[in-house]
Amino acid sequence: MNSITYKLENSLYLNITNRCTNHCDFCIRYKARTFHKKYPLWLDKEPTTKEILEAIGDPEQYKEIVFCGYGEPLIRLQTVKEVAKALRLSKVKIRLDTNGQANLFHGRNILPELKGLIDEISISFNAENASKYDSMCHSVYGEKAYDAIMDFAREAKKHIQKVTTTVVDLQNIDKEKCKKIADDLGVDFRIRPYYEEKYKRE
Repeated sequence: MNSITYKLENSLYLNITNRCTNHCDFCIRYKARTFHKKYPLWLDKEPTTKEILEAIGDPEQYKEIVFCGYGEPLIRLQTVKEVAKALRLSKVKIRLDTNGQANLFHGRNILPELKGLIDEISISFNAENASKYDSMCHSVYGEKAYDAIMDFAREAKKHIQKVTTTVVDLQNIDKEKCKKIADDLGVDFRIRPYYEEKYKRE
């Protein structure tokens, strides 16, 4: 059975799609369909809002609930909004992890639609320039994805309380330059652990 949710420490993560606009070299979804040898995150079908909420159960038992799985959650924007709206009836913190390409995907600025629904957004930009990003992340939008991600981060500050940009802890990424970019954008910055080396290809 597919895992719609998975727990890490006291946070609950929501795996709502496997679709993504990137094909990142370092993404573990291309190496293992089971996360932490416990959660089968490769979906046979995308869960409905009702199925997601049933899988969550009581949200207040968690420190936070995070939209983050084996795909880009904002591809399913309407579902994200419906689930987040239902969760707003509780006091749980809601975070969303994204590649920052939702405005390209939907052809409009979707960030005002998340205001009041998402407490924190984490945006992966993973490189210090567009050409390196394209060589590593292989967006369907090519090199223009990078500037769109920067614009997405700037716009996110207007609508979401906390905005963090992240990079994967890989040697070929200039993390100091990435931190400076985050500082210039006026957002937080975090280095994410690199998981892939822990997984054998299934």
